[in-house]
Amino acid sequence: MAELEFPVSYLYSKDHEWVHTTENNVVYRVGITDYAQSQLGDVVYVDLPAVGDSITMGESCGEVESTKSVSDLIAPLSGTITEVNDALEDKPETVNSSPYEDGWMYLVEASDPVQVTGLMDEEQYHKLVQSEEA
Repeated sequence: MAELEFPVSYLYSKDHEWVHTTENNVVYRVGITDYAQSQLGDVVYVDLPAVGDSITMGESCGEVESTKSVSDLIAPLSGTITEVNDALEDKPETVNSSPYEDGWMYLVEASDPVQVTGLMDEEQYHKLVQSEEA
């Protein structure tokens, strides 16, 4: 199995989503981690929130469907959706091939940017993944 990727500049949720800040530290790019996509298998459909939707940290805001299962996308932050990755509608498999780059899911303007302090850094997330694989 290929070595999983955990970019150092990203933050991670216990639900296997990643968060990466944009220039202004208020809008965050969100997607699922390399570990999550590897557990799901081949992604065949992604149901994302719509621009303007409000999402709540810890609650479902969409779904990722693979050949193995359907998994909820759990919002890592509360806020308002400012952009979604429309390319995933036609090419959901991008989540498998490029989970941190082209396979991002949406941008959220955080209602309280302090929320990110509750997320894990790369090292903490790597330990979580190791404990789940054990």
